[in-house]
Amino acid sequence: MISFLSRMKPENKPVVIASLFIVVILAIGTGYTIATQGTVPLLSPNYLLQQLQTGAFLGIVAAGMMMVILLGHIDLSVPWTLTAAAMMATAVGGDMALPVGIVVGLLVGLLNGIGVAYLRIPSMIFTLGVDSVLRGLMVAHTGGFAPQDRATPLMRYLAADRLLGIPVAIYVWLAVSVVIAVMLSRTAFGRSVYATGNREAAAYLSGIRTRLVIIGAFMTSAVCASIAGVLLAGYSAKAYQGMGQPYLLPAIAAVVLGGTRILGGQGRYIGTLVGVVLIVLLNSVLSIMQMPEAGRQIIYGAVIVGMLLVYGRGVKVTS
Repeated sequence: MISFLSRMKPENKPVVIASLFIVVILAIGTGYTIATQGTVPLLSPNYLLQQLQTGAFLGIVAAGMMMVILLGHIDLSVPWTLTAAAMMATAVGGDMALPVGIVVGLLVGLLNGIGVAYLRIPSMIFTLGVDSVLRGLMVAHTGGFAPQDRATPLMRYLAADRLLGIPVAIYVWLAVSVVIAVMLSRTAFGRSVYATGNREAAAYLSGIRTRLVIIGAFMTSAVCASIAGVLLAGYSAKAYQGMGQPYLLPAIAAVVLGGTRILGGQGRYIGTLVGVVLIVLLNSVLSIMQMPEAGRQIIYGAVIVGMLLVYGRGVKVTS
């Protein structure tokens, strides 16, 4: 196996390794359910579609997060960007619910981009501050209580209904994936993202407007978070405080596990997709096994560290 991986093209190695981990996770989960329940729910199409439906929210967040990580930055405002978009969409309701949710993401992304690109504040610090501000604004908006607003029929349809037997949320995730993949591989903006992530000063000297690239990446991340928030509110039939918190670290993990270099400049979107599927199935298997929270965290962290050790931090991956 090690010899096989050593002969593989560097850009394919993370995807293949993550896929192998998925097979191992499915094998372990299947063996456990057969031994304890005598059934194999993990391999049923309906169960897998259900897992992909819930994984679509994480997948959309991870798609936006990848854009920022490719620049060597991080977006820690995702949890409350997601929550704020969901709360404002449900509060407005009607035909304006979706546009309002997306506008929230655009404004937050613009603010993050300006803070990082023009004020030169480290992204980790600035986005964490923006996240705190959003949390305060939403607590003030709700008075500290659970929102009483409900998701619109369109929000519920996009998140919870099915089309041709497939959850609509998966179609939304697919649409976002196509946009991100095309943006990274077929547009000047995508090439500018990779160039800026590799070396911002060199990209600037070559004529790339690096500040606008940074703003665009942060706006993409925030819009993806807001889309996920609107969908999650539709899936839950309402918005609630803290709904975005469980998606921050898994989104970052999915991007890194998929082979995107945490320091920027290298990564493929297909790797992020595989990383999302890996995390969703891992959480599913641990839930089936009724693993205590402490055990889940240990296994979750061990898988991440193990994969990073296998293909290393220095793998050079291109689009």
